Amino acid sequence: MTDRLSSYGYAFQIKVITGLLVDKSFLQQISDILSPKYFESDANNWIVETILDYQREYNASPTLEVMKVKLEKVEQDVLKDQVVAHLKDAWKYTESSDLAYIKDQAMDFCKNQEIKKAIMSSVELLQNGDYEGIKATVDNALKAGADKDIGHDYMVDIDARYTDAVRFVQETPWEVINELTDGGLGKGELGVMVAPAGIGKSWALMNVGAHLVKQGKTVVHYTLELNEAYVGLRYDSVITGIANQNLKHYQEDIKETLSKIKGELIIKHYPTKSVGVMGIRAHIEKCIMQDKKPDVIIVDYADLLRGHGQEKRHELEGIYEDLRGMAGEYEIPVWTASQANRSALEEDVIDASKVSESYGKVMVADFVLSLSRKVQDKLAGTGRWHVIKNRFGPDGITLPSKMNTSNGQFNIYTDTSIGGKDTQKQMDNGNEMARQMLARKYQETQSTGFE
Repeated sequence: MTDRLSSYGYAFQIKVITGLLVDKSFLQQISDILSPKYFESDANNWIVETILDYQREYNASPTLEVMKVKLEKVEQDVLKDQVVAHLKDAWKYTESSDLAYIKDQAMDFCKNQEIKKAIMSSVELLQNGDYEGIKATVDNALKAGADKDIGHDYMVDIDARYTDAVRFVQETPWEVINELTDGGLGKGELGVMVAPAGIGKSWALMNVGAHLVKQGKTVVHYTLELNEAYVGLRYDSVITGIANQNLKHYQEDIKETLSKIKGELIIKHYPTKSVGVMGIRAHIEKCIMQDKKPDVIIVDYADLLRGHGQEKRHELEGIYEDLRGMAGEYEIPVWTASQANRSALEEDVIDASKVSESYGKVMVADFVLSLSRKVQDKLAGTGRWHVIKNRFGPDGITLPSKMNTSNGQFNIYTDTSIGGKDTQKQMDNGNEMARQMLARKYQETQSTGFE
């Protein structure tokens, strides 16, 4: 215990102060937990108390100029000198490489400082035989680090709920999906596309990413199968409409098109099962540090992330829970995909029962779409999207789709729209082509005598 507590000495405490001064989000996260009494010098007590008071009043970190103005009111010259010296030390660490570690450990610091105080105060209580007092002191110490916010006070926070309940969404390329989701996928929400292998879910995810990039958004795309360059080529096809196999003949045209796009796309490849959600979090932090905070995150696909070594069903549930938690923490929409089981290949519509390994994945997500494409659909260049789950509107709806997997052009329609009726005709044509192919095959087997 002594070694652990001593590790939270002067240098650590100064770096915590650095974090409070330079990182507004860190200050907001810990302001309700941190106490000036956790710091072991009068100067640091004063600095932290001043920072927390300023944050409560202005919801911001005080600048050094503000700290100087506050310091002028201190009458004790010795305390003034110490505060100045400590602030200088704190400012030296603004570029320190271990600030992220310090922030991660800040909660433990609060808890340990509270426990340390409890142990010291319990000595006197023990001498007086006040065991109930010792128990209460220790119990309170163990609660250090708990969020003091009791939650939404319904009768008081009326205005707040109308502000806080507003969803800030990132739209999809498909008008019908935007209508069903009340605008798209919102901050902190998880969207999942379900399909058997080789049906087109990766292309669909890229349609979402390409649409947002063209809107000037920043997209971070994690690929667990294809390498970064190949995914980049697929994005070239989706953005330009040029078939993947023809891209090399149109490089200058592609460069010209991309030069007009204001958004950013970061593609990061991890080998299958080599990284978990924590690894993705670490990469997001790197992006944020380089002023590339994503507006949307795409993970292609979640089933290939490394889990926690549990039984596969529970492992996958945990991965999706972690993704959902990550979306909430960073207030970013997350799109991913999931495998459907083999029996789904023969289904016109894929429902929740066909989601591979775990129905729990559906339970975690906010919006779940499935994609089915039988042989006749592939012949016709069509597919069927089915809304399995929708927290924001109706579900159980099946939508016809035109799909060109040579250049990744996907369109989704309502079945009553002009595009939907046209697509339905193409589906019917695909059925007829499949029927004719089977008939020819049957005739061949009859003529040769083979079955």
